[in-house]
Amino acid sequence: MATKKRIYFTMEAPGADDVRVLGSFNDWSERPLKKQKDGVWKTWTTLEPGIYEYRFQVDGSWTNPPDVEMVENAFGSLNCVARVT
Repeated sequence: MATKKRIYFTMEAPGADDVRVLGSFNDWSERPLKKQKDGVWKTWTTLEPGIYEYRFQVDGSWTNPPDVEMVENAFGSLNCVARVT
């Protein structure tokens, strides 16, 4: 049986009022992040090994962080990729 791992989702958005992550790991349901004192929003979940796609909504607009692996989605934009080993 594969061991689940804690995976963190972070988004730097110091001026935002609301940040959520949606992805294949939660059937694209909104999961709110908590704003930290440094302006970075964070949450975590436990996932089994696999490849997951996700995106962030910052104040209702789709947003991807820089410097993460991305793949094109069916809507012509990009999803972030999380690889859990």
